[in-house]
Amino acid sequence: VSTLVFAKLRVVTTYPYIKDMTQKIGGDMVKVSALAKGNFDPHTIVPKPSLIGKVRQADMLVINGAQLEIGWLPPLLQQANNQKVRSGGNGFLDLSNHVKLIQVPESVSREHGDIHPAGNPHFCLDPYNLPKIAKAILDKLSELDMENMAYYDKNYHQFMATWKQKVAEYDKKFSEFSGKNYIEYHKNLDYLLERYHMKVVKTVEPLPGIPPTPKHCLGLIRLVKNIKIEKILHDVYHSKKSSKFLSDKTGIPYEVMPHDVEAVKEAKDIFSLYDEIYRRLKK
Repeated sequence: VSTLVFAKLRVVTTYPYIKDMTQKIGGDMVKVSALAKGNFDPHTIVPKPSLIGKVRQADMLVINGAQLEIGWLPPLLQQANNQKVRSGGNGFLDLSNHVKLIQVPESVSREHGDIHPAGNPHFCLDPYNLPKIAKAILDKLSELDMENMAYYDKNYHQFMATWKQKVAEYDKKFSEFSGKNYIEYHKNLDYLLERYHMKVVKTVEPLPGIPPTPKHCLGLIRLVKNIKIEKILHDVYHSKKSSKFLSDKTGIPYEVMPHDVEAVKEAKDIFSLYDEIYRRLKK
């Protein structure tokens, strides 16, 4: 028997949430790995030699896009020299092309901090974007591996049925927080907050990617004296010093929030990521 029959499609994804969704749709027909870990800063991944090897052998590469990988993926692609998974190659999939991005800046300049010219790249945190992401993954898998199209399709429909139930649940649960005020450290939960009408009063970072100064923190303390803020939402990868300082001075609790699958141990897959975000907002 030809070993080719058992050859799985080798899929490399940039982040764990993409790996999880690809695995759910690809099932036994794919071998999936993620280049980044869920608890890393998604903007700055160290392009290690082992990652070059993964990209070199990949049949398919799925990226988040919207320039989230711009700081680390290009050198990996260059060194891996795998035409299939370069931009424009038939094994390349950029998920940001399949969703509507928010916060697209009017103009881009360095004085606005590490701004994303295409818009906010953290779109996987709007539950209404996940069906579009799943469909894009299904289409690309089916295109590259037509023999297993029906199998991928079955898995996709299974995922969608579960997701539909979950979204009905999320719509009910997250609407509890509608109209409430929050401070965010970095703008990585905005898709979720916007979807469910939660308000971001300010960010702890004065500008994206720029650490807060004492002056900025004191300004925040003055600002929140007259506004009821529920929580300071902090990510898993930035220093907690400023958020903790603000919390100590204002009495507003701060909460570490996951932004990706495996960002915290409870967020084992895309479903539990959302469940855990809700749990942490609620507590």
